[in-house]
Amino acid sequence: MARYTGPKHKIARREGINILEKESASLQRRLNVPPGGVAGKKKRRRLSEYGEQLREKQKAKAIYGLLEKQFRNLVKMVSRKKGETGEMLMSLLETRLDNVVYRLGFAKTRTHARQLVSHRHVLVNGEKINIPSYPVKVNDIITLTPKMQKNVQVLKLLEEKDKKIVPYLKKEGIAGKLLRMPKKDDVPSTFDLQLIIEYYSR
Repeated sequence: MARYTGPKHKIARREGINILEKESASLQRRLNVPPGGVAGKKKRRRLSEYGEQLREKQKAKAIYGLLEKQFRNLVKMVSRKKGETGEMLMSLLETRLDNVVYRLGFAKTRTHARQLVSHRHVLVNGEKINIPSYPVKVNDIITLTPKMQKNVQVLKLLEEKDKKIVPYLKKEGIAGKLLRMPKKDDVPSTFDLQLIIEYYSR
């Protein structure tokens, strides 16, 4: 499956968000400086309504690592259903298998989680799944393969005590479970869902 492989620091600076999911004082300082340095900052103008919608859409894509076609298809899918469109979109994004693996703390970043899934190191109800976008369902059990459970990097992550698990997931050791579908308030959002819906409604 196609995916973005370019420089992520540049995207983080353009959007003003830490999509790398890494703690770095130098990166945090650079987030306030757009690509192009001081000159780039001077060039920034007040965004139009369309520009604001576009930027929010680009932020969401960058955070979850999706390409335009993938993201557009998700929005189209929820737009055809009954219910609050923004909340349904958030649910679909949060229940992607790569995101669930990341939220459970089995991977340091979403990129790392996507790699674990693609390399067949993740089990859903005991079955190997290698599709990062696989939609996890309520009561599904997510674990890592026996080989990956012995991985030094994974073991180090599992020892971290300060990792907060979102309320819609339950974690016990090396196993995680989706208790219910996520809601907008379950995770701190760094983008405006309503503006994204409006962008694709044009």
